[in-house]
Order: sequence, then C-alpha cells, then structure tokens
Amino acid sequence: MDEIFRPLPPAALIGMIHLPPLPGHPHNRLPLSRIVDQALLDTRTLVEAGFDALIIENFGDAPFRPIRVDPHTVAGMTVVTQALCAEVAVPIGINVLRNDAQAALAIATICGAAFIRVNVHCGVYATDQGFIEGRADETIRYRGVLASKVAVLADVHVKHASPLLNQSLAEAARETAYRGRADGLIVSGAATGRPTALTDLREARAAVPDRPIYVGSGADAESVAELLRIADGVIAGTSLKKDGQTTASVDPQRAENFVKAARI
Repeated sequence: MDEIFRPLPPAALIGMIHLPPLPGHPHNRLPLSRIVDQALLDTRTLVEAGFDALIIENFGDAPFRPIRVDPHTVAGMTVVTQALCAEVAVPIGINVLRNDAQAALAIATICGAAFIRVNVHCGVYATDQGFIEGRADETIRYRGVLASKVAVLADVHVKHASPLLNQSLAEAARETAYRGRADGLIVSGAATGRPTALTDLREARAAVPDRPIYVGSGADAESVAELLRIADGVIAGTSLKKDGQTTASVDPQRAENFVKAARI
C-alpha cells in the first residue's frame, strides 16, 4: 500500500508568502536580502496570528516559465526557504511557478520544508504559458531519488487554466490521487483570489475520500468556516494582504480576523 505523507494538521490554515520578482527577473528591483526580510516579516505576522503552515511562491516572476525555471530562480528561492525554515517551526511548502515540481522538491528536501504544491500534476492544461503537461512520473520518481518524505499536494482543474480532456473534476481528482500518487489535492476557483465553489469541494471529497482536500483560492474571513466543514485545510493569500492586494504585505489585523473566523 502507498505511503501517504500528511504534514499538515486537520483544518489547516495555510498562509501564502508571495515573493516579489527574484534576482534575474527583468522586473527585479530588490536585492535578495531585502526579499528575505520581507518574507520573514510576512512569516512572523502569519505565524503570530495562528496560521498552521506557509507556502512560499515565486508569484512576482510572471510571466512564468511553463516548466523548468532558471537556476538563479532555484537559488533565490532556496535562500528564502532556508531563512524561513530556520525562523519558524510550522510546516512550509514550496510552489515553483508555473510548474517546476522537480525544483520545488529539491528546494523543499534540502531546506527541510514539508510539502510542495504542483499546479499540473496529471493531464494537459491550456494556460497563459501555453500547454502544460502533467509530469507525475518525473515528480514521484525524483522524490524517490532524493529519498524524500516531502508531500506532494496537487491541484485539480487548476486556476488560470483549462483542461484539454473532457474530464469531470471527480475523474481528475481520482486520477491525480491514485494514478498520479499525490498525497493531497487542491481545489480552487478560476483565478487567484476567486472563490472556490463548495460544489467542487464536495465533488472532490466524494471522489477521493482517503486524501486530504485543500481550498486553493478565494478564502476569506467570511467563507473560511464554511469551507472547513468540507475541506481539510485552506490556503489563503489575497484576502490577508493590505487592501486585499495580492502583491502587498500581510495585514496583521486581516490575518488575525481570518484565524478567529476559522476557529469559531
């Protein structure tokens, strides 16, 4: 029987660390030391508010490489991840946009992070980066090469993308979990900050009852309690930021309000 890695507690609140453009990106304006400082500030704010876990993401690097990112991106994210893992004890995840699961696994394993997020693990999706194919075979085998216990959390019908196969969310969830061997699934809305439909969560839960299901977008203080009645955890980013702007820093009051609403 497959070993399923479960690094997150029940009803997990997972806060996003959205990095600005990293060194080597044409829009980079900050030295890596400043980027680390900003990430540490958001990390402390989220953990002090009561968040259970974090995801580090190269959100500022748009337009994203569709598959393999540049070596300097991996290096920059590794430095940030090392700093955050040394700062807090909560589980940390890595998402290397748009879909470099091998880089994410390497960073997570070397730095002691707990999980990765993979946007396209199985299937083929039309995205703003072009067609992206799932590479579950490479990702799961590479985890074996690294002798890693980093969990793979995979999106199903990922945001900012359309599946090429005429496949229901339930079918995609089953294939991602059982053929792609993902440790957990992420269900999201159509885009960053867009709400995740309760019907989609229920469909994924019914299709894959033995894997954790996480909300991937759109959660806020008004919706989080209801989402957690179905999902095993919620990933939150935009709603926690100052003025609700994804690229802004985390607002301490918004983060505290989110946690209070979730724990009712």
